[in-house]
Amino acid sequence: MNWKKIIAPLVFALVMSVPSVAQAQIIPANPQVQISIQNGPGGNANLSVNLQLLILFTVLSVAPSLLIMMTSFVRIIIVLSFLRTGLSLQQPSNQVMLSLALFITFFVMAPTFQNIKREALDPLQAGQITTQVALDHSLEEMKTFMLRYTRQKDLALFMSMSTPPPRVNSAHELSAAIIIPAYMLSELKTGFQMGVLVLLPFLVIDMVVASILMSMGMMMLPPPIVSLPLKVMVFVLVDGWTLVIHSIVQSFH
Repeated sequence: MNWKKIIAPLVFALVMSVPSVAQAQIIPANPQVQISIQNGPGGNANLSVNLQLLILFTVLSVAPSLLIMMTSFVRIIIVLSFLRTGLSLQQPSNQVMLSLALFITFFVMAPTFQNIKREALDPLQAGQITTQVALDHSLEEMKTFMLRYTRQKDLALFMSMSTPPPRVNSAHELSAAIIIPAYMLSELKTGFQMGVLVLLPFLVIDMVVASILMSMGMMMLPPPIVSLPLKVMVFVLVDGWTLVIHSIVQSFH
């Protein structure tokens, strides 16, 4: 399977509308449909509107998975999940947490998306490069971002499991089939490490409250009833949301 041909168009579609690259004419025939490509005026080509819509909706259907695989979303949502677990609350809701993680992801990924726009989208729209070159530039920018936060140990793991093992001079020469899972594994590890640090203060509060209640002989009073408002109060007083979000963003710098 050629991962480059699968991943690159999806990456490119996150930061641009589907480019007009060919003039397609659908010729009905029995018992099958044939598609012929014709060059437009001046050598430039445009996809038919129907094909553009088909490609666009196909990309949108896989965009959430792509966002999870190749961006900072994995680490962010893990840390926020640990935070809500530490607070022992059902709020904020999943929709709020996912939306927050999504917009933080766009904030963190903004420089990469800007590079893709400058190096791929703008030259493509100006007719300076071909679609394939634009896709290659887009994938290279995403690989640069992922490799920046991928552990060498995780890269080596997937390289050793590849058949045959790739022989490259630099990590940038590795295929997306190796870089993406290695990046996700590294993000999972980093997310759990940060999540544990977020969880520890709340664990200390739970233990202190449980010890105090036990020493007072209040065995029938569940500790979470007392620790919950205390944890929320402490979190608000220290401006916890600002501290957590700042730490997450700084971890990508």
